[in-house]
Order: sequence, then C-alpha cells, then structure tokens
Amino acid sequence: GNTESMNRTDGATRYGKFIKKDSAAILKRRSMFSADAIPPDARNVIAEFDKILQSVFPANGRQLAFLPKNINALSHALTDERGERRRGYMNAPETLSAYVRYFSWWNIVRFTRLFANFEKDAFALSDGDACLDVGSGPLTAVISLWLSRPELRNKKLTWYCMDISQASLALGENLYLSIAARVPPSDKNAAPHWNIVRVKGALGEPLRQKASLIVCADMLNELRETDARSDEIRAKQYASSLLSYAAKKCGLLVIEPGVPSAARIISLMRDTLLKKNMTIVSPCPHAGACPMNGYRAHTGSASKWCNFAFSTEDAPPSLLKLSKDAKLPKTRAVVSFLFARNAFESGSGKTSNAAVSEASKPVRAEFPIRIVSDAITLPGRASGHYACSPLGLTLAVPASGTLLFSGDFVAVRSLGDSARLPKDEKTGAAVITV
Repeated sequence: GNTESMNRTDGATRYGKFIKKDSAAILKRRSMFSADAIPPDARNVIAEFDKILQSVFPANGRQLAFLPKNINALSHALTDERGERRRGYMNAPETLSAYVRYFSWWNIVRFTRLFANFEKDAFALSDGDACLDVGSGPLTAVISLWLSRPELRNKKLTWYCMDISQASLALGENLYLSIAARVPPSDKNAAPHWNIVRVKGALGEPLRQKASLIVCADMLNELRETDARSDEIRAKQYASSLLSYAAKKCGLLVIEPGVPSAARIISLMRDTLLKKNMTIVSPCPHAGACPMNGYRAHTGSASKWCNFAFSTEDAPPSLLKLSKDAKLPKTRAVVSFLFARNAFESGSGKTSNAAVSEASKPVRAEFPIRIVSDAITLPGRASGHYACSPLGLTLAVPASGTLLFSGDFVAVRSLGDSARLPKDEKTGAAVITV
C-alpha cells in the first residue's frame, strides 16, 4: 500500500499489548503473489522473454544499444508527459520495441504471478467460449493467462483481441503463437493454441460473440487523460461498456497500475458492478463500502488506495538489468485490480450482496481479511499491515512468528463482538491480531 503515509503513526498507543491478548487463529491463508504457483515450463519463458521476442521481432545492435534510452523516454510519455503522446503511439516501431521489450515483460511478470494464484476454478471457462481482451496491445494479458493457467491451455477458446494499434496486435499474435509452441497444452488432443481474432478498434467496437471472460489490462488509465468527465461518470461508463460484451455467465478482470487514480476508478467500478448484482471474486473480502477508495489520494489526502505489491528480487535478471540501464530500477511490482463474476453457479443459493450485512453480525464461523499494505512500524516495537475486512479498514497485527505479505488472504476464527476490538488511533481502523 502507500506505506509512506502510513509510517507516520502518532500517539503512544502500545500496539505491543494487543499481541498479548487472544489473537484470532488463522484458519485459511492464500498468497496473492506466490512465485511457486507459476508452472515450471512458464518460468523459463518468463526468464527468456527477451530472447523469444528477439526471434519474433528482431532488433539490430544499434537499436538494442538505444533501447534503454527509448524505454526511459517512453516511460515519461506514459506518465508525466501524457498529454503530449499521440493516440496511436504504439504504431511507431521504436516505441513498440521499447514497449514490448520492457513494459510487456514487466506486465507478464506481474500478471502471471497474480493469475497463477487465483483459485483453481476462478476462470470457469468451457470449450467453445469466446473471451475478450480490451486494449490488448501486444496480447500481454492473453500470453500471461496461457503461461499461468495450464488448465486453460487445454480449452478450445476464441480470443477477440481489441486495440487501436494494428502493429501491436500483429506482433502480439506472433509472440503468443511462438510462446504457445514452447509451452504446449498437456492434453495431446487439444488445439496447439487458442484462436486469436484481431479487432482493430476501441472499447465499444461491436463483436460477433458474447464473451465468457473479459480482460481489460492497463487501459483505463490511458483513457483517463483524454476524458474530462468525473471519475464517477467514467467508472459507470467503463463498467457498462465492458459488460455490454458479457455472456450470461461471465468473468470480468480489470487490472491497472497501482497508482491512486487507477485504484480510484477500480473502486468506483466495483460500486457499479455490485449494484448490478455481480460478485467480487478478488481481492475484496466483503461486498460493503470500499474503505480504500483512493478518494483524492493523488492530492495527498489521508484516503488510502487499494493496491498490492510484491518484491521483484526474483524477476528475470536481464529484465532487472534493463530496468537499471533505463534508469528505472524496480524493487517492487505493484498492481490494482478487480475480478468480478456476473453469475453464481446455479444451486449455490447465495446472493452476491449477502456479505453486505456480515459486518453487523457479531457471530460468524470465519472472518475474512485481505492484507493490503507492506509491513508498517507501529509504536511499541510492533509491526502491522493495513488490511480490508467486513469491518472496513482494518489494522492486522501479526502475532509473534506470523509473517504476512501484501495481498495475502487470511480467514481467522470469528471475532466475537467486533465493537470491543481496539482501534488504531491514527485511522480509527479496528485492530485484529492474527
């Protein structure tokens, strides 16, 4: 999370004393970013992505020598100089080369870690299903799904890959086919790869089929700079536009850079999706109001914004070197995302808004907590993590010997009367020792 603003904890509250009380026993735990979840065959591809790319999209020595400089320039164009960037910027060969050799590679590192750790049946796709990747670029999300979810490699899927840059889609398709050939489906009777249909166009472009999975990665932040409407209006519009492609049973996965403005849009889209009776699969442990909605966080307000991070220490060494050469060293990879479904499995008998009232129920067998921030230092030599739970913003203080990480999902034994929990002086968050 945005730990800088969290570290300045004031007051002399002795957080140490909370640890001595009965801590809530952990019943279940699931990592968001465990590297162990990535299939071994995919790890080799991620490590050698630059070599595979060079075989599909060769660059000569001179171009490679200029690569770090071009990456740095593109990074500025994508962040602080956004207003000056041309809309079809990915059509220029040197820009596309810098993008795919650096940004796509980092996205594959981030996305594969995230996708591989979703629940085993998270995607629930069947043979013959159509999927949509909006703002596909060089098919980064499609490649990441192929690498991280071996069970999907065996499925007969059609992917509509939509982008305004034809050059980027063409390169992405070649890259995907080359990678699929290296990490084939385990089922010998399966097709060697998914069916890719390139769609040149922007969000709103009509499709022939409704999609059972819609992915929108790193695109909404780009739309933001050309759209003067309020975040609230844009979030509703994006949610409606994306859902216009949805089949009766559909998953919607929106991934953005972990910055306050992106987290804000995702939180607002979540509100819209809940109103449409969709279920949030991940990361939210409840369907109540978002306690980390990033409201005005980019202006330095106290509002927290929902983002998750992992250390890049085991990222491919050549990618870390390239980042350093481009003067963009990275120690953490950060992401804000939302994964929602529009239909429960029939017969589960649940309704998606059941969790709204959970916070008001004192007794409950399991209490879910999503760890959001890195460890922060608390008074009394304790450390804790800001987290999200049915109580809203929560401060999770690990009991001695417990290690928690950003993104961890933890279910603890029911808390009894939540009104009696101690409160964090700085934020008013309920303090739970796990």
